[in-house]
Amino acid sequence: QVQLVESGGGLVQAGGSLRLSCAASGAFVSIRDMAWYRQVPGKERDLVARISSAGTTTYTDSVKGRFTISRDNAKRTAYLQMNSLKSEDTAVYYCNAVVLTTLTTQYNYWGQGTQVTVSS
Repeated sequence: QVQLVESGGGLVQAGGSLRLSCAASGAFVSIRDMAWYRQVPGKERDLVARISSAGTTTYTDSVKGRFTISRDNAKRTAYLQMNSLKSEDTAVYYCNAVVLTTLTTQYNYWGQGTQVTVSS
């Protein structure tokens, strides 16, 4: 069983910073892409940033220049550094990982979510 556990959410003033972490645990071969999504009530879950196993990153336009996704493969952990936060960044942030559970099988896993609230 693979688990993703997020941490680092909270309440911050506009212009401030937060760092989210996502730690993977369990038995698996390797982790392929890791990503952060966010969701506000009544809306779909949207991609914020993604990082490949080789370190290639992509970002949604609204966070470019403010957020940085990274990963530590030895620690099985992904991070999202969020700077210059805005009220519109308020959402529940979810970690996502594509995990190779055997040499021929992969699954998509989600964390439980962590709330980020930015006060204006």
